Amino acid sequence: MTSLIVKSIFLVTVLTVVTSGCSKTESKPSYLFKAAPKEGLAAKVGDIKITNQELEKGIQSDIYEAESKLFELKFNKLKSLLLEKFINQDPRKKDLSNDEFLEKFITSNVKITDSQIEKFIKDQNIPKEHLNPQVKEKIKNYLTMQEKKGSVDKWLGEKLKKSAVEVYIPKPQRPVFDVKVDGTSPYFGSENAKVTIVEYSDFQCPFCAKGADILKQLKTKYGKKIKIVFKNFTLPFHNQAEKAAVAGLCAHKEGNDSFWKMHDKMFAQQDQLSSEGLKTMAKNIGLNEQAFEKCLEDEEILKKVKKDMQEGKEIGVKSTPTFYVNGRLINGAQSIDVFSELIDEQLAL
Repeated sequence: MTSLIVKSIFLVTVLTVVTSGCSKTESKPSYLFKAAPKEGLAAKVGDIKITNQELEKGIQSDIYEAESKLFELKFNKLKSLLLEKFINQDPRKKDLSNDEFLEKFITSNVKITDSQIEKFIKDQNIPKEHLNPQVKEKIKNYLTMQEKKGSVDKWLGEKLKKSAVEVYIPKPQRPVFDVKVDGTSPYFGSENAKVTIVEYSDFQCPFCAKGADILKQLKTKYGKKIKIVFKNFTLPFHNQAEKAAVAGLCAHKEGNDSFWKMHDKMFAQQDQLSSEGLKTMAKNIGLNEQAFEKCLEDEEILKKVKKDMQEGKEIGVKSTPTFYVNGRLINGAQSIDVFSELIDEQLAL
C-alpha cells in the first residue's frame, strides 16, 4: 500500500515537471519602485521618461477625490481623539464611559420633532408613496445623529475657544484648470471681478437645482465681487436637458437678466421642460415669443451647447453640477461654506 502511494506521488511529480517544462513562459513587465532621480519625474525606462504632469493629466479630479477621502478619514479620527482626550480631562467623567458622558452632558438635549422630519422630507423631495413609519423612523435616526454631531462639535468648539488646534496633516490641494471664459456665455456680476465661478450644469438634473440655490446665496453674499459664468453640460440620460440648454441660450440673446430669469424658471419647474413648457416659461418672463420659438430650432445655438460640453470634457467635467472657482475644482452641490472658503481665499490674494 505504501509503495503504491510513493509511486503515485512520483508520477505526479514527473508529470508536473514535464508539463511545466513544455509550457510557454510568459514574460511580464518588471517594475522597480525607487526614489525619482529628478523632481517631477514619475517613471523612466531607457530613453523613455514619463513626468508627473503627464501621469496626472485627465485624472486630476479623481486624484483629488481620493486624496480628500484619505484626508477626511484622518481628520475625523483626529477629531475623535481630541474629543476623547477632552472628555477624559473633564472632572465629571468619573466612572462613566465616553458614550455615557456624551449622552449625559453633551447630547442630552437633542430631540427631533415631527416638523423637522417633515421639513427633511420636503427638502429632499421624497415622494409620499415612499413614506411609511419605518422610513420616517430612519429619517428621525439620521436627523438625531446629525443633531448629536452638531452638539459634539459645539462642545468641542467651546473647549478650543482659547487656542486653535494646530493640524499638521496636509490638506489636499484642489487641481487648477484653465477654464475658458470668452464672454459669450451668460454671466452674473462684475465682468472684471477678482473671482470667477464657472458652473457646468444640466437643467434636468435635481442636484443642479441645489447648485442653483447655492449660486443665489453666493450672489447675495458677494454681489459684484464675484462673476458667475454658466455653461451647459447636458447628461445623455436626461432627454429634455439639451432642449432646455438651448432655451437658456435663446433667453440669453435678450440679455443676461433674461437668461437668469429663464434659468430660475427651468430649475423651479424641472417637470415642465418639454418644448411647450419652455415656450410657456419664455412667455411668462416676457421674452419675444416668436423669436424664442424660432431660436429653439436654431442649429447654431445647439452648436454652442455642444461646444460647452466639449470644453467641459477637456477639463475633466464628468458629472453635474461641476464648479471652477478661479479654475479650482468643486465637484457637486457642496455647502456654501466650501465655496466661501475658496472665494475668500482668492479675494484675499
